[in-house]
Order: sequence, then C-alpha cells, then structure tokens
Amino acid sequence: METGNEIDQFELLERKIEALIERIGALKSEKAALSERVLAQEERITDLTTQVDTLRSGNERARQRIAALLDKIEEIDV
Repeated sequence: METGNEIDQFELLERKIEALIERIGALKSEKAALSERVLAQEERITDLTTQVDTLRSGNERARQRIAALLDKIEEIDV
C-alpha cells in the first residue's frame, strides 16, 4: 500500500510542477508583451512631449510678434 500511495504523491507532485512550469511560461510571455507596451508608451510620451514643446515655442514666438505689432500700433497712435 505504501508504494501505491507514494506513486500517487509523486504523480500529484509531477502535475503540480508541470502546472507551475506552464504558469511560468505564461507569465514570461505576459511580461514580454507588457514590456513591449511600456516601450511603445514611452516612445509615445517622448513624441507628445516634443509636440508640446514645439507648440509652446510657437506660442511664445506668436506672443512676441503680437507684442511687437502692438508696440508699432502704439507708436502710430502717438
């Protein structure tokens, strides 16, 4: 009887180990997919940051030009 019980325990242990190996494989795949998503999001953040900086720079130049035009208008009114 002991050998039958021991065999059952080994089979149970084997099934659990196989399940763990499958789970580890799934987790590795999930990690790789998430790493790719993180990289893509970081690239998107970089692109958006560049766009924001460009827009801010353009807005500042527009403000400066408007201020210069207003100064010229004030000179004409005098």
